[in-house]
Amino acid sequence: MKLIPLSPAQRQALVLLQQQLRQWNSRCNLTRLVEGDDYWVAQVQDSLWPLTRLDPPFHGPLRGVDVGTGGGIPGLVLAIALPQSHWVLVDSVQHKCTAVQAMANALGLKARVEVVCERAEVLGQDAHHRGRFDLAVARGVAAAPVVAEYLAPLLGPCGLALLYRGRWSAEDHQALQRAAQQLGCRIRARERCLLPRQRGQRHVLVLEPQMSCPVPYPRAVGVPARHPLATALSSLQTSDANR
Repeated sequence: MKLIPLSPAQRQALVLLQQQLRQWNSRCNLTRLVEGDDYWVAQVQDSLWPLTRLDPPFHGPLRGVDVGTGGGIPGLVLAIALPQSHWVLVDSVQHKCTAVQAMANALGLKARVEVVCERAEVLGQDAHHRGRFDLAVARGVAAAPVVAEYLAPLLGPCGLALLYRGRWSAEDHQALQRAAQQLGCRIRARERCLLPRQRGQRHVLVLEPQMSCPVPYPRAVGVPARHPLATALSSLQTSDANR
């Protein structure tokens, strides 16, 4: 399994992040994956491996957004690994945002990491964030069509969205393709990785915009999850076919 090279300072920062997660877990439940391979494989390596599959690779200054950051993963790991990047880490739970901002500050990332407590649907319609990012990521947030609706509106013209997934089927792929089409995107790549230490198979789906995301997306708070685009489109096509 290939990983991006990390300097001794970056590795030490990841050790400090582990310590911070332990401390904050004693106050609020952020993640159970903080020890041994749970942290270094299931958190760190799983966050970083997709970067090795991007062509061309990301380097230099970039603006990234992590939607549904939870305990700051993968956003804080990516901020450490990409030292010229600036990140907005988004979650709708205030105590998680408080913890993640404190961890970012302790890691010396205050100048490069901003934590925003907001719903993804609101963020995507905010002029300060819509269409502003080079890289948008989400890990373990919701079904892929829902995540696509959260991320696509945030991408700049040359941006990429990384949807971290576990299992992935042909049906999943078809649903994401339908949703991406509605969002003015296409699936640029599907990458697969087998994590070491029997941590299982992972996928990342890479979306790229083909046009500006249509204004109605993302829809109002709660609507993407209740009525995923792929499902809504399939229902409409079935209805049309039965007329």
